[in-house]
Amino acid sequence: MERRTFLRAAVTSSAVVAFGFSVTREAIAYPAQTGPSPYGPLQPADANGIELPLNFTSRMIARSTQAVSGTDHIWHGAPDGGACFADGTGWIYVSNAELGSGAGGVSAVRFDGNANISGAYPILSGTTQNCAGGATPWNTWLSCEETDRGYVFETDPWGRQTAVRRDAMGRFKHEAAAADPDRRVVYLTEDESDGNFYRFVPTNWGDMSAGTLQVLVEADGALSWVDVPDPDGSPTRTRHQVSGAKVFDGGEGAYYRNGTCFFTSKGDNRVWAYDAVNNTLAIAYDDDLTNDPPLTGVDNITGAQVGDLYVAEDGGNMEICIITPDDVIAPFLRVNGQSGSELCGVAFNPAGNRLYFSSQRGTTGSSNGGITYEVTGPFRN
Repeated sequence: MERRTFLRAAVTSSAVVAFGFSVTREAIAYPAQTGPSPYGPLQPADANGIELPLNFTSRMIARSTQAVSGTDHIWHGAPDGGACFADGTGWIYVSNAELGSGAGGVSAVRFDGNANISGAYPILSGTTQNCAGGATPWNTWLSCEETDRGYVFETDPWGRQTAVRRDAMGRFKHEAAAADPDRRVVYLTEDESDGNFYRFVPTNWGDMSAGTLQVLVEADGALSWVDVPDPDGSPTRTRHQVSGAKVFDGGEGAYYRNGTCFFTSKGDNRVWAYDAVNNTLAIAYDDDLTNDPPLTGVDNITGAQVGDLYVAEDGGNMEICIITPDDVIAPFLRVNGQSGSELCGVAFNPAGNRLYFSSQRGTTGSSNGGITYEVTGPFRN
């Protein structure tokens, strides 16, 4: 029996690996299989050392420890998770700083309608290990601390409102957040080898100050959401409070679209698909379930309007890979000469024609070497 077929057959319980998981375009034949990119092969590296498909270009937006072009704002070290927000005819890109001991936070870069940088400024400071997070439908950025009993902070991308700590969202090693406006919940990942998958149910949608933290539980092959008794996580950590809580090996990025929350786990190099409509779970990608897997080191994830998913690598050969709606996975870009770094912060501008991402440690391999890029080209729409 072919290894891929054997491994697929070995996956059991509610974590279904099966063709026909969903009738949507986004889940025709999980798990994704290695194949040709819809954009064709990567071309030789450009002046930034980035291999891109034909007719795509890159530009550097910011470098850690240096002022953002045209501004006096010094770009933070260790840029990580990010998102874009519409701003009139332009947009704002926010980026976390994954720095320890109160040196973390979030910065923002503002672009005008012609993609020129028109400003840069901090929107959160004094926090620790701000890794990933998630945008909300009411245009705030949830910045998550990836530290034991870390917090979620709700920030204003425009920098007008003071950031607020959202204690009700629980204290654990937060990674990413993905808002589900259909069920009015926010999904949360946990970066622990025995981490859980959570959802926060606010008392009032649009107000993260109060609500209920729940954890995904599996019993006899069925999934359910159970309240976490003590979201503060002390003395017992949240992931150890509910019997039967489903374990995920190192939760990373999360992205919600059309009834499905896609999230990644680095320990087993998987992209998961939680179908919130039917309350089922599938493996959308697993490097053990495809030949010559291009994606090794799953991290942040985002999506394009056409249905493509983009997954950044922490490790591997420094690629951002695309997973198409017909479940083909292929490299979209590759960064050369930065093997001591990781890629993160993938996010599209509102028009979907510019992709932002960061190389957290750049060419130096240190937190002070981070570089944030923009990629422009004929993205599918």
